[in-house]
Amino acid sequence: MTTTTLPTLESKADTGDIAIAFDELMRAFDAFRQTNDERLAQIESRFGADVVTDEKMARIGRALDEHKALIDRLVLKGRRPALEGGTTATLAQIEHRQAFEAYVRNGQDNGLRRFEMKAMSYGSDPDGGYLVPDETASEIGRRLAAISPVRSIAAIRTVSASVYKKPFAVSGPATGWVAETDARPQTATPTLAELQFPTMEIYAMPAATQTLLEDAAVDIDAWIASEVEAAFAEQESAAFVAGDGVNKPRGFLDYDTVTEASWEWGKLGHVATGADGAFAASDPSDVLVDTIYALKAGYRQNAHWVMNRATQAEIRKLKDGDGNYLWQPPAAPGGRAMLMGFPLVEAEDMPDIGSDALAIAFGDFARGYLVVDRAGVRVLRDPYSAKPYVLFYTTKRVGGGVQDFDAIKLVKFGTA
Repeated sequence: MTTTTLPTLESKADTGDIAIAFDELMRAFDAFRQTNDERLAQIESRFGADVVTDEKMARIGRALDEHKALIDRLVLKGRRPALEGGTTATLAQIEHRQAFEAYVRNGQDNGLRRFEMKAMSYGSDPDGGYLVPDETASEIGRRLAAISPVRSIAAIRTVSASVYKKPFAVSGPATGWVAETDARPQTATPTLAELQFPTMEIYAMPAATQTLLEDAAVDIDAWIASEVEAAFAEQESAAFVAGDGVNKPRGFLDYDTVTEASWEWGKLGHVATGADGAFAASDPSDVLVDTIYALKAGYRQNAHWVMNRATQAEIRKLKDGDGNYLWQPPAAPGGRAMLMGFPLVEAEDMPDIGSDALAIAFGDFARGYLVVDRAGVRVLRDPYSAKPYVLFYTTKRVGGGVQDFDAIKLVKFGTA
């Protein structure tokens, strides 16, 4: 049996060296390939796969996940822009920032009251909280786009109303060919329908000590952005995948699905694996090929795979007819793993492989799924509910749903 030394994570997070972390990811993948080839050879023999080999495969799979997560964290850390940098702030932005900092640190809201009266802001009062400075709201949005899987590939629209309404043509206008001197008859009127995307409130409530708030060296804007990003991203990610649309966005898995041969507008098409709760026993990768080509050519140019970590672990074991692995690690730090030439996005809220589970999605999410953000993030300072800590009730409004039902296809682990 071949002995393979697994790369470790030891101090790479401390050094922040992306190149070293990426090199170890590639070494882990090489070890994975060698061990899986050994496992397949054992299966083909009359003795079957060795238990030790299976355990080693699982261990290397976990190492791959850990190395990829480490690289993602290092890349995200490097991409975070400093709130103080950038373009020159206007007097109004400076005033808003100073007033907001006085409110957060000391509870003094007179400056914010005057500023928002001057700016004619609506819905921002001591009961509902105050709008954070624009640069803080932008920073929160950037961080969410970086760590929220579906948001990172979906279309995003910022609105000022509570509902975004998008018209679409059910049947386009009639057209035809005519000669140069022929009469041009009037065309039929197109039939329009409307999609509605209401925005729902999402909140986080970070806490701080008064000592932290009184420390002038602490960047309050950066602190709030970092505290709420994980809470917002976790709730958003779950809703964008499987939300039921009740007080939250509607996830793409909440819509009705039909077999691709029976696809119609308003439903998502799926391709079945042919086996209940598993890939087909023979040629298991065929369903992935069928899914790719179920998507029209215009959508495939910007298509992504979406699945969770457990499903990705199964995908890593698949090969094509020439013995090449279908799953490939990122080509560079900060890149995405590739599956059959298309980038793969890991979304833990996708279901595991199981009976009739829709565990894999594939499509152009920038055209297929729309995230609607209502402009503004609000913060309400609460020094009373959890004394001696100060709570910051932070809210934003977000909605989402499928906007093009032909742009996303699903893989169903079932027979039909």
